Amino acid sequence: MSPVLADVLQVTALVGALALVHRPLGDYMAAVYSSKKHLRIERWIYRGVGADPDAQMRWPAYLRGVLIFSAVGVLFLYLLQRVQDKLPLSLGFKAITPDQAFNTAASFVSNTNWQSYSGEVAMGHVTQTAGLAVQNFLSAAVGMAVAVALVRGFALSRTGDLGNFWSDLVRGTVRILVPLSVVAAVVLVACGAIQNFGDIHHITTLTGDKQALSPGAVASQEAIKNLGTNGGGFFNANSAHPFENPNGLSNLLEIFLLLVIPFSMPRTFGKMVGSLKQGYAIVAAMGAVWICAVVAVTWLEYAHPGTASQLAGGAMEGKEQRFGEGSSSLFAVSTTMTSTGSVNSFHDSFGGLSGGVLLLGMMLGEITPGGVGSGLYGMLIMAIIAVFLAGLMVGRTPEYLGKKIGTREIKLAACYILITPALVLIGTAAAIALPDGKAAMTNVGAHGFSEVLYAFTSASNNNGSAFAGFGANTPFFNTTLGLCMLLGRFLPMVFVLALAGSLAEQKPIPETAGTLRTEKPLFTGLLVGTLLIVTGLTFFPALALGPLAEGLTS
Repeated sequence: MSPVLADVLQVTALVGALALVHRPLGDYMAAVYSSKKHLRIERWIYRGVGADPDAQMRWPAYLRGVLIFSAVGVLFLYLLQRVQDKLPLSLGFKAITPDQAFNTAASFVSNTNWQSYSGEVAMGHVTQTAGLAVQNFLSAAVGMAVAVALVRGFALSRTGDLGNFWSDLVRGTVRILVPLSVVAAVVLVACGAIQNFGDIHHITTLTGDKQALSPGAVASQEAIKNLGTNGGGFFNANSAHPFENPNGLSNLLEIFLLLVIPFSMPRTFGKMVGSLKQGYAIVAAMGAVWICAVVAVTWLEYAHPGTASQLAGGAMEGKEQRFGEGSSSLFAVSTTMTSTGSVNSFHDSFGGLSGGVLLLGMMLGEITPGGVGSGLYGMLIMAIIAVFLAGLMVGRTPEYLGKKIGTREIKLAACYILITPALVLIGTAAAIALPDGKAAMTNVGAHGFSEVLYAFTSASNNNGSAFAGFGANTPFFNTTLGLCMLLGRFLPMVFVLALAGSLAEQKPIPETAGTLRTEKPLFTGLLVGTLLIVTGLTFFPALALGPLAEGLTS
């Protein structure tokens, strides 16, 4: 079988699996967030945190719950790392330095999972499981809760209530993320991923060198790192490591886990607003951009110029021989378009143009399909922008799902889409201009610029993957990237929840002959066009200085 045919069959199988679970999982998540009943274990949790799960919250109260809960998470994870050497099962590792502990705490709580450390030689079992893995669940559940709050803003009318944050958080964790992660972890163990709490194994290689092999609860962390679009690997090599990703079957499963919740949440949206066709329009826009990116990156990597690359059948440097060009490209596109950051190859080794596509996937706002929760609310914000532009073209007051998009709504949407570009461009400019930023760079020219641009794009969009090529574990990058992660995660949530509250207070507008049919293919095309135009106008100069310049001169 030719590699190209194998790649086509792999993508076909993946799309088929996603289509198969789209309806049942989407409907199940809608039922979870619409249920009036509480499980016994959920009631225990509510009593433990002192929350009333039935109390309705307006958007300021919902936002306070998000921010307070996340702030406590940052503080707890920071302290856990700082006292790691005094904890049991520390494997003899030292306490994490203050700047790196801040960076890591901000990273995992913000669902970014940027790692300026090598997990197998830095983090003990307690830190990995009680700290990092727990935040993988909770940060994903926070994103899903905020998305559901925005959906309720469209579905409800004449009320400012958006539900209850604590109820949404607990249900998303207990009823969705934990059961799916348990199943995925068992399958990964069956595929060969390790799962234990043993001591470090010291071995002698065939050449006489000494090597230390770190054990750990890898399969369970691998499951939620991908399912929750987190991305932080137990090992420095992430999903390129055979202990995390043993074979082709586990590789395809991990890609499936990256995409399954983000691609199913539009069905949840359609179910909760009472129009499944609206959900289909959103998922079609997500899927169209994703599949185009998969085709583009795969083709560019197979066609990479150079005699050595052509003889090897593609640019194989930095890629696992077990997976090859197709699986590496599919994984890379899926991880950069889902705010995951998990990798099975080194993105720094991708060509200039294909690396530019990966950058573009994050610059789109990671909404194709995006992270769990964040992908849906990001795409709904872009849908509001698209409706507004359509209204300008025909001279009609824009409306979406029976809600008027007025001055307040469009200002909130505009603020949302300006946050991450500002963080990315200002952060990149500062790193290039300041001595501390330039000192960490090991490459020069267009590729060196691309590495710094990728780092701030990844952090600000809560992705977590890296081009590598520069020393990220410095006080400058640990601090600046940590701030970008927190601001890129929680500032957008402020505007999302404020928008949700504004929409929930409105009364429905009856549909007329002049109403834009947002469930039709025409609107899907308009949505994709709006997404590409807004991103292109914002980031084209930066892309021209980095990946485009590199790709056109290589």
